[in-house]
Amino acid sequence: MSTSTSSGPRATAPAAPSRWSSLGRTVLTQRVVLLAVLVLAVVAVFTALDLAGRTSGPYNPDYLAGSLINVVPTAMLGLAELLVIVSGRGGIDLSVGAMVSLVGMGFGFCYGLWGWPLWLAVPAAVLGGAALGAVNGLLVAYLRFPALIATLATYYAYKSIAIVVNDQQPINSPRVQDLYATARSVELPLIGAQLPLFPLGVVLFLLPTVVLVWYVVDRSPYGRRLFAIGTNDVAATWAGIGVAATRFWAYAGAGAISGLVAVVTVGQFASARPDAGTSGNGMALPAITIAVLAGVAITGGIGRVSGVVLAAVLVAWLNAGVLLTFPGNSGTRLQLLALGLLLVLAALFNGWTNRRYRVVG
Repeated sequence: MSTSTSSGPRATAPAAPSRWSSLGRTVLTQRVVLLAVLVLAVVAVFTALDLAGRTSGPYNPDYLAGSLINVVPTAMLGLAELLVIVSGRGGIDLSVGAMVSLVGMGFGFCYGLWGWPLWLAVPAAVLGGAALGAVNGLLVAYLRFPALIATLATYYAYKSIAIVVNDQQPINSPRVQDLYATARSVELPLIGAQLPLFPLGVVLFLLPTVVLVWYVVDRSPYGRRLFAIGTNDVAATWAGIGVAATRFWAYAGAGAISGLVAVVTVGQFASARPDAGTSGNGMALPAITIAVLAGVAITGGIGRVSGVVLAAVLVAWLNAGVLLTFPGNSGTRLQLLALGLLLVLAALFNGWTNRRYRVVG
């Protein structure tokens, strides 16, 4: 008796993805990896332009390390935006720049005019910023104002108070001017002899803020609650999470970071200026841009600290290269164009990767 065999098509196992396909998927779906690749690409392009004699100055490690002074306030405010955006419900804070201006003036009074010791004036600035952020948290979390409207209103209020509190005049007493030492570049310990000089603010202000926010967001119980309410605040409520309180503390935390940034800017300007965080394009919009570039989902619930830091470095080194390639006022204008193009491309890229791989961030 013969054994019959099926003549139909045989089922074949799907081909395993190649190494290059897996690598491409990782780059496209992991925002931190993509940002690292973009940072390397920016450095490579402007280094090539430098070697070809197309830049007005050397685009070298010393120049790149010095430009990190611009990363300190922008990355810190990007972390502040990370907290409020991750909290969900349209979270955003347009008032961070105005808080920098107002707290900076308060710090100037306390330290520069009233003679407070530095160990007391700096915590007072952080607490003052937290109090201003708590106002935003009260409006958004408990009174349920839309975050855009609430923080826009406090932006105007804080900006106005900063201007009138000293009759539009900066505070640049000798004690305040001495804080310019915090903006200098220094040699890193142990391995500093083989590396360029780095801005002191990176060590004094940025790194402690990054470590603290990383711990709060990624390792603490509060961080788990924060991502839960950002993902689905209704489900979080049924899970017994205090949604309003968790969101309130996100805005208070953003204010505390803004208060510390106020101390940073006073040191960089050697003056407490009433428009430190609001002049020109202000500090809020660049901070929001960095958060979006970092892959923080504007709908909430998604965001990484490392992405914010890399996005800030990317923007700083891109701006530094543009200034060397296009000296003068044209370089400053093209910086804004480059930043706008980055933001548009990031939005388009988010949509494309979401459709192709069903992932965000």
